[in-house]
Amino acid sequence: MTIAEQIRKIAVDARQASIAMAKLSTGVKNDLLLAMADALVAAAPQLIEENGKDLAAGRQKGLSDAMLDRLMLDEKRIGGMADGLREVAALPDPTGEVTRMWKRPNGLMVGKMRIPLGVIGIIYEARPNVTADAAALCLKAGNAVILRGGSEAIHSNRAIAAILQGEMAKAGIPVAALSVIPFTEREGVLEMLKQEESIDLIIPRGGESLIRFVVEHSKIPVIKHYKGVCHLFVDATADYDMAERIIVNAKTQRPGVCNALETLLVHKEVAETFIPRIAETLTQLKVELRGDEAFRQFAPGAKAATEEDWAAEFLDLILACKVVDDMDDAIDHINRYCSLHTESIVTSDYGNAQRFIREVNSSVVMVNASTRFSDGGQLGLGAEIGISTTKLHSFGPMGLEDLTTTKFIVYGEGQVRS
Repeated sequence: MTIAEQIRKIAVDARQASIAMAKLSTGVKNDLLLAMADALVAAAPQLIEENGKDLAAGRQKGLSDAMLDRLMLDEKRIGGMADGLREVAALPDPTGEVTRMWKRPNGLMVGKMRIPLGVIGIIYEARPNVTADAAALCLKAGNAVILRGGSEAIHSNRAIAAILQGEMAKAGIPVAALSVIPFTEREGVLEMLKQEESIDLIIPRGGESLIRFVVEHSKIPVIKHYKGVCHLFVDATADYDMAERIIVNAKTQRPGVCNALETLLVHKEVAETFIPRIAETLTQLKVELRGDEAFRQFAPGAKAATEEDWAAEFLDLILACKVVDDMDDAIDHINRYCSLHTESIVTSDYGNAQRFIREVNSSVVMVNASTRFSDGGQLGLGAEIGISTTKLHSFGPMGLEDLTTTKFIVYGEGQVRS
């Protein structure tokens, strides 16, 4: 069979398996996930051996130490994958939930019920743990899933999937509900993106270039997350100690992640007193500041910001900084340059906090909190499949509920339409 023929078969088989998955009870799905977790731990030596092949190939290709670290599996990380499966098993099952019911004048009872999306295709890079995490979330929500990991982790991904599929077979669940694209050629991705009759949704996880490639070529709806240009606005009524603590955490705890702070906005009324303080603190933490002219008046060590800096996702210890005239100016700047990821305000004014929440358009809007909390686990979802910066059908961190859709249900007593 050609690559195209194999991909089509995987997609068609997944569609059939999704019908069976939608019928499974919560108990059966939870038991499956717990068995998968135990199986991963038991197979740790085998997984580490297969992972060693990926690491050896990565070193030969000249992958960076950081990339090799993301690839690496050891007993602790395998235990972490198993714990992730157990955590998903403990989450409430969204499928079958009736979210609303209302009565029509003719007596009809109308409601909305959560159902699985069907078949979800996930295209991701590097980290082998995504194979287990994504499988767990999709299966718990009653979906079938097709996984296409990066070539760097092909041996690890195949091994993890084989172990999970083994537990599905033991439970009498179609293994086609969890498929891994078994080859690394780009043709496989392109063919996968054509299977609109079998695959309901594509979720790419990785860098901006991967996501743009998927969007450009897909015939299937795509959940997009190009980048995280996260802002924090220090209002005129902000508590300085709180603002400093939040800014330091949001920028420096993990600067290379999508929910790290990238742009700081400071109200002009507090610029003279707050900017020298925060500039000194951040400079001591080796953060490179790039400010507009007004900001640099109070932080002369800052570099001049360019137009490109306002829309940049630095993923590094670099922070764009600007003085704004008022709340209108701050909100206008955010809505112009943001990537719809996460924005925060530090304020003691309730009205300003509520206005910021209403008028800022991003998927997560915070008051007096670090942007680093924009994460499924931190927001109480238990786990996330990714973060969506598109408004259809999900917006923000995507948990189990976001791997479902809703259908209308109608109860009647013989009503007919006149």
